[in-house]
Amino acid sequence: MVNPSTARFVIGIVGNVISVGLFLSPVPTFWRIIRNKSVENFKPLPYIATILNCALWVFYGMPFVHPDSTLVQTINGFGFVVEAVYISIFFIYSNWTKRRTMIWRLLGELVLFVAVVLGTLLAVHGTKKRTIVVGAFCDVMNVIMYASPLTVMRMVIKTKSVKYMPFWLSVANLANGIVWLIYGLIKFDPWIAVPNGLGAFFGVLQLILYGVYYKSTNWEEDAPNEVEIPASGKP
Repeated sequence: MVNPSTARFVIGIVGNVISVGLFLSPVPTFWRIIRNKSVENFKPLPYIATILNCALWVFYGMPFVHPDSTLVQTINGFGFVVEAVYISIFFIYSNWTKRRTMIWRLLGELVLFVAVVLGTLLAVHGTKKRTIVVGAFCDVMNVIMYASPLTVMRMVIKTKSVKYMPFWLSVANLANGIVWLIYGLIKFDPWIAVPNGLGAFFGVLQLILYGVYYKSTNWEEDAPNEVEIPASGKP
């Protein structure tokens, strides 16, 4: 019989690999921004939200918060760096109005993150209690980030077109949710299992919509450049 710790480690490695792919999926968007020297109508908010999400999960994986969570730290540490690069590119090629908005949002996130860290370390004692507090913040961020795929799914239904919902990205998001759900269930961690269960559920819905609206999609129509499906490799 496979040792649960070994199985969890292997599943975590698989989750890391899939999540790396998801974190890197916006690369074509940023290559386009660099090539055109303009952010056009792309929005920075998904990447600003994701960097806070990654920072919170890195903190969650700390031994003094939730022990034995190295693989949660590694993938979110990687994600934090990648999102920082994306945001830097966005900042470079944005006008001052957008830059000012980005600065204020990042400062707000920094204040929130510092408050969570200091509040947890100074007022909450013991890893069990800290896991609950930080895990709750992480899950709230995950729920907020689900607004993006919900928006895309609503657009698919409205336009009866799946052109703006890439099939393989939907498959990767589903696989990511399933893998991290299993990871969270092996050594029961509801703070990882629940949001990824929701992620897997939304992934299934996306594939159902793809099947329903594939035939009615007009593939010749040009996709507006403001339509994005931000991918997150969160656990």
